[in-house]
Amino acid sequence: MALFIFIPMWFLLGVSGVYTDRVTVSVMEGDSVTLHTDVQTNQQEKIKWFYNNLRVAQISDYISKTCTDVQCNEGTERFRDRLKLDHQTGSLTITNTTTEDSGLYKLQIFRSKSVSEKIFRISVHDVTGAERNTTKTESVKEGESVTLDPGGLKNPKDLLIWYFNGSRLAEITGDQSQICGNDQCKERFRDRLKLDHQTGSLTITHTTTEDSGVYELKIITNSSSIHRQFVISIISEKSLSGTDTSE
Repeated sequence: MALFIFIPMWFLLGVSGVYTDRVTVSVMEGDSVTLHTDVQTNQQEKIKWFYNNLRVAQISDYISKTCTDVQCNEGTERFRDRLKLDHQTGSLTITNTTTEDSGLYKLQIFRSKSVSEKIFRISVHDVTGAERNTTKTESVKEGESVTLDPGGLKNPKDLLIWYFNGSRLAEITGDQSQICGNDQCKERFRDRLKLDHQTGSLTITHTTTEDSGVYELKIITNSSSIHRQFVISIISEKSLSGTDTSE
């Protein structure tokens, strides 16, 4: 009696197998999200990114490219100018996310004798009204407190970092937190920053007009990073009351 033995195609090709990892990422509409490959690319590797089985980016032989409008959009203008590919690591960034960006993103890394895959399930949560802007804007009167809220995305294993006009203000990692790690920050805010370890929110108390500016939150996990911006305007009492007393 004949004996039939099934031999996988990857074995015949000399490839050691396909390894798949799955990750779930939740963001709010308007955020930017970076999907990490956790590798440094070289000439022996080829990287491909797919969105719902549509190839949107790839790196091969040091040449990186994202999809054309036609390839990405299929007439819908889905990803127009919103995909960024890091040619050093192969990581993919989607900027100014919308709810239509929700779905499965598949990363394939081809090496000489193996293929590895990572599947990201991204959920983009809808926001309403003024919150729908890419950058959240808030105005408060001088002397009042203002709280910048991450919106419930904090996970105990995440690293959260707050920045003000590009300078680091505070961070939470695990059960540790730090506010103003340098003298310039300490002098600038003088014990006016409060960090909520449970939610990751940052509160500025006794605000002054000099606190106006761009505050950025970066949420970093093993597989992704989320960026969110807040523009804060502190309105002085003089502006509110008016300075023109002439008749």
